[in-house]
Order: sequence, then C-alpha cells, then structure tokens
Amino acid sequence: MTIYIPTPLRSYVGGNTAVEIEAATVAAALAQLTETHPELRRHLFNEEGKVRAFVNLYLNDEDVRYLPAKEETPVTAADTLSIIPSIAGGCSRAAQTLAGFRRASTR
Repeated sequence: MTIYIPTPLRSYVGGNTAVEIEAATVAAALAQLTETHPELRRHLFNEEGKVRAFVNLYLNDEDVRYLPAKEETPVTAADTLSIIPSIAGGCSRAAQTLAGFRRASTR
C-alpha cells in the first residue's frame, strides 16, 4: 500500500511524499512505517501508543476513525493511507486590533 506523508513530516522519511508498505491492516502499516522511520513515532503516536488526536488517517477516502474496524481495518496493496495533521487556525494580532477598534468605534 502507499502511505502519503504530509509536508511537515517528510523530513523524517527522507523527503519522500509517499512510502510503500506491505501490511495486512492500517495498524500494521503504521507499525511498519514507524519501524522503518522511527523518528515518525513520536509525531504519530502518544505515550500510550495510540494515534495522536490531531493526526487524521484516511484509508482511500474514508476517515479511519469512522470505519467499523478502525485501525484494524484490512488493507491491500492497491490501498492508500493518507496522514493528515490537524491544523489549528487563529486570528492574527493585527486582526484582533482591528476588531477591537471596530467595536470601540461603534459605541
């Protein structure tokens, strides 16, 4: 199967955008990926060995969290697994200042 690596993690897999893995399940694929590239482990898993909350996994186009077998879902050589880190948004300091100015000017 092909595991697609997001840009922030590519430095841990030699700059590759994807890695080919032979595995029977999503969990086995992730285990093999982190055995081959051990630096990835701390970015994908927490101390208890569970996938971190901010790491989203998509088997083909399906969110692994919503699959009946979750990470124990069987995979084939034709499948793809995409690792998608959650990205938090925010408001820039300039936008906060402008918003405060607008509130003050409408009083």
